[in-house]
Amino acid sequence: MSKAIDKINSTAVPLDQENVDTDQIIPARFLKATSRDGFGENLFRDWRYNSDGSPKKDFILNNPVYQGKILVAGANFGCGSSREHAAWAIKDAGFDVVVSSFFADIFKNNALNNFLLPVTVSEAFLQKIFTAIQKDPATVINVDLATQTISLPADNDRDKPGRSAETFDINNYKKTCLLNGYDDIDYLLSIRGDIEKFELSHL
Repeated sequence: MSKAIDKINSTAVPLDQENVDTDQIIPARFLKATSRDGFGENLFRDWRYNSDGSPKKDFILNNPVYQGKILVAGANFGCGSSREHAAWAIKDAGFDVVVSSFFADIFKNNALNNFLLPVTVSEAFLQKIFTAIQKDPATVINVDLATQTISLPADNDRDKPGRSAETFDINNYKKTCLLNGYDDIDYLLSIRGDIEKFELSHL
């Protein structure tokens, strides 16, 4: 299965909460495994389940109305400890994109290294996304990595025709890796010819 990310057109799950730390994303007691598989079932474990393992009905990920490959979260997402398992858990749960107005730097880098795209938007646009999803859970968000654009469907407001959109920043190297499904080694192999030419020119 390709790990590449280009265009993601999907409904979204709204987690309208700020300062979500990595221990909330994946509690420390689940960090013993070394494989990346299986972490998704424990994503937000303590928020999703009661102590007896039954789902908490009021938690957003337990609401079947909200589905999709995009997780929309409040500001300062991924703060706390630097565990890479947080990105593993979100990716393993089926998300390809996380949208927030601010990401903790270490989480952002871990996400990019694990083919999970963190999209940073303005606080105003983030609230617009939350409002759109709450109004209609079937709202499709379009994320285009090539153009670095995230957009919402057309507004009903006659004074604001067309789609609402913002651009987002991403490191050019990480963008290339995501578009092609490259990890660091794959990238080096992709430019092997250029490396060999450089070496020959400096003999």
